[in-house]
Amino acid sequence: MANTKVNDLQAFLAVARDQSFTKAAAKLGVSPSALSHTIRALEQRLGIRLLARTTRNVAPTEAGERLMRSIAPLFDQITAELEALGELRDKPSGTIRISCTDDQIELCVRPMLAEFLTCYPDITLEFYVDYGFTNVVEERFDAGNRMGESISKDMIAVRIGPDWRLAVVGSPEYFARNPAPTTPHELTRHKCVNIRHRPSGAIYAWEFENDGKAFTVKVDGQLVFNSIMHVLNAAADGIGLAYVPEELVAPYLADGRLQEVLADWCPEFQGNHLYYPNRRQTSAAFSALVEALRYRS
Repeated sequence: MANTKVNDLQAFLAVARDQSFTKAAAKLGVSPSALSHTIRALEQRLGIRLLARTTRNVAPTEAGERLMRSIAPLFDQITAELEALGELRDKPSGTIRISCTDDQIELCVRPMLAEFLTCYPDITLEFYVDYGFTNVVEERFDAGNRMGESISKDMIAVRIGPDWRLAVVGSPEYFARNPAPTTPHELTRHKCVNIRHRPSGAIYAWEFENDGKAFTVKVDGQLVFNSIMHVLNAAADGIGLAYVPEELVAPYLADGRLQEVLADWCPEFQGNHLYYPNRRQTSAAFSALVEALRYRS
């Protein structure tokens, strides 16, 4: 029984349904003699006759009827699912689930959303905001979004944004009460708005660079978020200094809601990438999304 092959069961179903070796063989693309041999071998392995044969017709035995009733719906379901997958492959449709951070959505995804969804009305995009480096395979996401340097080697990575840098910013009201820092080490004397990427992880230590040497500063403050957008808003409200993506804060700097300090100390980071398992059979919908997000310098 353990050696019973799926193809043998499909052969049995074809004969039982058509009640003819000749018709079933034509549908399966094999000779009637080869099909008869397959059925005999299956019956021998199972130790029971499945088809009653006469010179004029073929009909399932009681055991054959029972087997047919139990496995036929399963094969019908498999066929229907495969046809549905074929439709998804040929026509961009379905739901795509992506794990990412809110700033990545704002900077890399939001600019293309309206046009993409208009062009592909049968595609649904579901974004899960997460800073915790979720395992996209285990959590059954179609893809994730990270900096290129953070992606494991067994993933396919597609760049969706340029290299970027963080900016230390504060509101004019904050700087009216506190002198602006001139070096990152002076940040320890300031109120800073922190971010913790994972509930069980450490608070992010601000990364800086001087003469090619990287170092971090652990800052302090009364607020900790797990979302960069809330960090940005807290800085705009004058609560403290924030360390946020430069492109994200650009409108705030342009209209004077925030001011930047320590610009010469802030390093660049590798651009954001969409990543997904290399064994994934990409659908037409997923391929369309990848092309829409792909960074073109």
